[in-house]
Amino acid sequence: MRRVLATAGHVDHGKSTLVRALTGRDPDRLAEERDRGLTIELGFVWTGLPGGADVAFVDVPGHQRFIGTMLAGLGPSPAVVFVVAADQGWQEQSSEHLAAVQALGIRDGLLVITRADLADEGRRAEVAREATTRLAGAGLDLPATVVSATTGEGMEQLREALEALVVRMPEPDAEAPVRLWSDRSFVIKGAGTVVTGTLGAGTVRIGDRLLLLEHGRSREVVVRGLHSEDEARAAIAPVSRAAVNLRRAEGVGRSVVLLTPGAFELAASVDVALAPVGTGLLGDEPTGTDPGAVAHPPERATLHVGTTGTGVHVRPLGDGWARLSAAEELAWRVGDRAILRDPGSRRIWSVRVVDVDPLPLRRRGAPRRRAEALAAGDSSGSASGLAALRLRSRSADTEMRLRRLDLPVPAGAATIGPWRVDPTASAHWRDRLVDAVTAHHRDHPVSAGLSMADAARALGLPEHLRDPRDGGSLGDEADPPAVGLVRHLAPAAGLAITDGRVHDPSAVGLADAEGAVASLETKLRGSPFVAPERGELADLGLGAAELAAAERLGRVLRLPDDVVLLPDGPARAMRVLAGLDQPFTLSEARQALGTTRRVAVPLLEHLDSRGWTRRVDGRLREVVR
Repeated sequence: MRRVLATAGHVDHGKSTLVRALTGRDPDRLAEERDRGLTIELGFVWTGLPGGADVAFVDVPGHQRFIGTMLAGLGPSPAVVFVVAADQGWQEQSSEHLAAVQALGIRDGLLVITRADLADEGRRAEVAREATTRLAGAGLDLPATVVSATTGEGMEQLREALEALVVRMPEPDAEAPVRLWSDRSFVIKGAGTVVTGTLGAGTVRIGDRLLLLEHGRSREVVVRGLHSEDEARAAIAPVSRAAVNLRRAEGVGRSVVLLTPGAFELAASVDVALAPVGTGLLGDEPTGTDPGAVAHPPERATLHVGTTGTGVHVRPLGDGWARLSAAEELAWRVGDRAILRDPGSRRIWSVRVVDVDPLPLRRRGAPRRRAEALAAGDSSGSASGLAALRLRSRSADTEMRLRRLDLPVPAGAATIGPWRVDPTASAHWRDRLVDAVTAHHRDHPVSAGLSMADAARALGLPEHLRDPRDGGSLGDEADPPAVGLVRHLAPAAGLAITDGRVHDPSAVGLADAEGAVASLETKLRGSPFVAPERGELADLGLGAAELAAAERLGRVLRLPDDVVLLPDGPARAMRVLAGLDQPFTLSEARQALGTTRRVAVPLLEHLDSRGWTRRVDGRLREVVR
């Protein structure tokens, strides 16, 4: 069993000394850190516990100047070892670190009162009480131990408390997608690029192809080698410190993220639940501070997610809700926790992601309505509520994207190809399609129906569904998205699609042209091969639309050059032609049929196309026996 814990607490309270005493390893790698006694970079050390568990520590800097590095260490950690020195007691960075722990949703760990050799019993008890009270005020009920790393006092009790912490921590999901936030990157001669990080879920194996995301740009990399706690491994399971040797990863920086391809949504904008957890949380805010300034972050702030810190634009939506927009895409899932920090002050805000890549807010009052929708969708506190919120706001989404966001398919969602559609939106589009087809039949009684393109436009789809980022479509992949939607909606609406046109099967007929077509049929029954001239058809009131309708109904056969015959005309012609001496000429066929060249030429070509007759040479044909 492996677990990873992060340290937290004020500078000079003995975090590094404590983990050095626990593990026998120095977390301060840099000579400057050892010379100054000040942690600057994240340190990583590990040890085995008496019960067999394996624990690694991410030692974070406590100094205010390195808050970004501290947040990078805390971000991926599931539990914290919160350190308060017995001789100094609670300090300002203690509050800042506690606010970060709370903002990230970390709810388990240990309170360790260090430097016990520098304080008497009364002082130790006083510091422990104050620290416990402050932690409880932030929602953390942590067991406390009092230790001296110098004398060894309390160290065995601390190891027992660590063992109990490891046992009660939830079992990580080794089958989950990988999202490894890197906190260090370096190059080993002959091996290539290595990135390190805390693997909280999923399993990384040698040979895996992962997506490396850096500054909003992604590329595929291959896992060349793996180390954990200085041992080479074929695979690393959670929760573990991992060093990943990558192929195709030249020139990467320290704050990158390795992802299972297709398992997370990449987006630059998120809608979030926002709550202030700055230093005012526990009564430390300076007197005279404007409460509104604490509740609402500035327009420009720094977002810390995983080990990444990036500038974002903050757009307030309503009390407790905001839209954060970065200059680059990050890897998200709904429910992710992050920290928003005002670079100009010590204030921070807890961030919980409620929707990813939300639609633009263009109309007056849209931010307020969006906040109300977010609050309603989030009220159940369940993933299904957030999935329903997303589907209502977007009308439709692909099941693949819902999976990437770790959201279920909402109950009642309609299935249209790879898409899941909000029931209200589906009914609305279906009604619009019926109205459009009905209006078309009313205005064009003999039309074959509405073209697919016109039907798609009639739906009035939102812009994001007319050109979805996924590259799929609302229906068959060969169709443009809206056309694919029409193809799936039509049957549910009682409509048919024939030759690319949407129509009401009961409405397609000849209407006022019925009498003219009947007259034409009577004429052709008497003289099957004497096709009316264009003028005669016009006199009957039969234009292109009427003749097309009659042909669809199987009442006539149309040949090139406006030659109109009865549907059985070709069969009748074959009976006549079969009686001629074979082969025969065009002139002989024309005379036998009692027709003109205008009719005979397209009729014979039609027979050729059906394989009933064939050319012998440039002037002769024969019936195919």
